[in-house]
Amino acid sequence: MSLVGFPVGPAGENDRFLGDATGPSLGQLDSTGEGQPHTQWLSYTFHVTKATLYCSYANLLLVFVPLGIIAGAQGWNSAAVFTLNFLAIFPLASLLSYSTEELSANVGQTFGGLINATFGNAVEMIVGITALNCGEISIVQSSMVGSVLSGTLLILGSCFFSGGCGKETLAFNIDVTGIMSSLMIISSASLVVPSALYSTATPLKPLEPSGDILVLSHITSIILLVFYIMYLYFQLHSHAHLFTCDDDTEADENHTLDPWTASTVLVIATVGVTVCSDYLVDSIDGVVEASNISRTFIGLIIVPIVGNAGEYVTTVNAAMKGKVDLAIGVIVGSTLQITLFVTPFLVILGWILRQPMSLRFDTFETTVFFLAVILVNCLIQGGRTNYFEGAMLIGTYLIIAIAFYVHPDISALGL
Repeated sequence: MSLVGFPVGPAGENDRFLGDATGPSLGQLDSTGEGQPHTQWLSYTFHVTKATLYCSYANLLLVFVPLGIIAGAQGWNSAAVFTLNFLAIFPLASLLSYSTEELSANVGQTFGGLINATFGNAVEMIVGITALNCGEISIVQSSMVGSVLSGTLLILGSCFFSGGCGKETLAFNIDVTGIMSSLMIISSASLVVPSALYSTATPLKPLEPSGDILVLSHITSIILLVFYIMYLYFQLHSHAHLFTCDDDTEADENHTLDPWTASTVLVIATVGVTVCSDYLVDSIDGVVEASNISRTFIGLIIVPIVGNAGEYVTTVNAAMKGKVDLAIGVIVGSTLQITLFVTPFLVILGWILRQPMSLRFDTFETTVFFLAVILVNCLIQGGRTNYFEGAMLIGTYLIIAIAFYVHPDISALGL
């Protein structure tokens, strides 16, 4: 998804297709003085609807939205409900990203940055809240780790590979990426501490997951949320010049939807994601029972694919156009938002809902999570990369995905 401080180019530029679907704005129609008001409104509605539907190839999957809702409401087979709603969330995530960018372009850089910060990982947030409310703690934890892994390994690797093909090296701004990677390591380390503490407890001084670890997780989450507020101030105000891209002006000028229309699309897409994610989470138990796929694999590999679909298209397109700084900024910014905001927010929400959501992840999850962050930091600190490093990142992600596929479901074993 798009992140505050790193605009993804003109709204819809990344994957808009079938020609120019923008059409005139309502103000342009009114300025001509031609036609009746209802005719002008119908014409404007047609053009913005066309622009919205044509903004992404993913919208071809919108047919699965009603199918997924019907399947869930009618109690179809769990596998069918999961698959249909999984496919339905793809176009809804695309519309969510598109409307967020359009709204941000209309309301100015500061407020637009706050909108992007709020909705940048809206799909992960909604799915996480739904799973948390259903008591699927392992799904929530795995999806948070999976979002970081898919972003730092799969998506960044795809950017390096697609942008580096045919070129000897890819260069990017080492100053900005250095700051972002340092923030990413610090925030990730904060998430690892509770898991590391629990794994090193001794029989003489054991730690209770439902007591000591929960208290530590709650305190750590509050501190991380304070860090997130400081991060927003750092990015939007005190050091905003470091995060200004060349495409900022162009992105603000090229937009199609007015604020009210963009807000309407944003609300509809959010409601759609909420409903479909609810049915998707409810069907997980049936999918696990009917197949050899564990909850951990679903949360860590499958669910993040949906949440990061828009981010994948955005960053790969940017990298292929030579905008490597933009691609890295979106990926690292998304990782920061997951570690500093989404994860601690869900822990605090679990505290409120009396769900034992903590920062104590599975040992294997913690290991690969921190290794992925360190690996990305090592690759981007030099300011140069190539397609081979991209292929290595993708290969590493595939190895991890296979490892989690064969990894036993710890939650099912009651460990």
